[in-house]
Amino acid sequence: MEVEPWLRLLLAANPGSQRWLELLQSHGSAAAVVSLSHGALAAAGVSRQAIDSLLEPDSTRLDKWRAWLAQPNRALLGLDHDAYPPLLRTLPDPPLALWVEGSDLAYLNAPQLAIVGSRNPTRGGRDTAELFARYLSERGLTITSGLASGIDTASHIGALAGGAGTIAVLGSGLDTIYPAGNAGLARRIVNGGLIVSEFPPGTAPRAGHFPQRNRIIAGLCAGTLVVEAARQSGSLITARRAAEYGREVFAIPGSIHNPLAKGCHRLIRQGAKLVDDAADILVELAPLLAIDTIAEREPRESESLVASLTEQPAYATLIEALGFEHTGIATLAHRTGLTTEELSSMLLVLEFEGLVEALPGGRYARLSQRDS
Repeated sequence: MEVEPWLRLLLAANPGSQRWLELLQSHGSAAAVVSLSHGALAAAGVSRQAIDSLLEPDSTRLDKWRAWLAQPNRALLGLDHDAYPPLLRTLPDPPLALWVEGSDLAYLNAPQLAIVGSRNPTRGGRDTAELFARYLSERGLTITSGLASGIDTASHIGALAGGAGTIAVLGSGLDTIYPAGNAGLARRIVNGGLIVSEFPPGTAPRAGHFPQRNRIIAGLCAGTLVVEAARQSGSLITARRAAEYGREVFAIPGSIHNPLAKGCHRLIRQGAKLVDDAADILVELAPLLAIDTIAEREPRESESLVASLTEQPAYATLIEALGFEHTGIATLAHRTGLTTEELSSMLLVLEFEGLVEALPGGRYARLSQRDS
């Protein structure tokens, strides 16, 4: 792929522009589009401002983009690039190009699952996202998310521990990490995955960018898992896009008293698959991805993961309070001082790890040994 024509085209085109996509599809390449005359561009409905930007490019911005691309492990992937993700190319509104930084472009074509959710999750929700991401990564799924605080962050961290890599899709240029507190995590992802954006370097994060970012997350993946989400969560945009693209949508249920479970419950009512075990996701996705051995791979360091979980004070308190008798949420709340929302999420994590059994009537019991 020739980079220079793409740089010139992206100076003129707004990310997500359908008109420029149509021009690319009709003329075959960025080089052909940037060679069009003023009259041909005007006849195609291109604005005068965009035509001027294309025919008289801003050399300062071009030089900045070239300088960014000159650094190691950075690339610009136009629609005609061999490494452009095939799943993304099938969308009705694919990004014209992707700016990418990271260790291996092959992650873009790996089997992927999106994990998204609240920016302010419960402690249990955060743990659930990290545990699911690690479990699925250990079995070969690359985990894709949006680098936001909360569930996104936990998902990337879990995926990095699992070994199949992670992809962070940004709503800004790759030189502007948002939130800034995740700059360190972004550096880790560059070394064990990819950070990706359709927005060029120098683009600040804006509210309108994130729905566009969410469509890329959904488009890259065979499925999307929502861990915790309020009724108006942006994660529901990602899930809706995934459904529109014909991809699988999964949601983890929670307590009826937890406002962060409301969005997941809505998705389940709309047809999302209820998930209370990460293995359910593998069963659903394996036929779609032609990876029928994926669920048979052995996890790594699973026992140490359980040990680290039970060493956390809140979980240790909950397990001690639970005992081996059948105990309800109200009793556990009284014994531990935790809210019912926190308990519901934490019990789901413990159940997933085989440390707790859910019983009829909303009761739970501690297991004497972890199921395998």
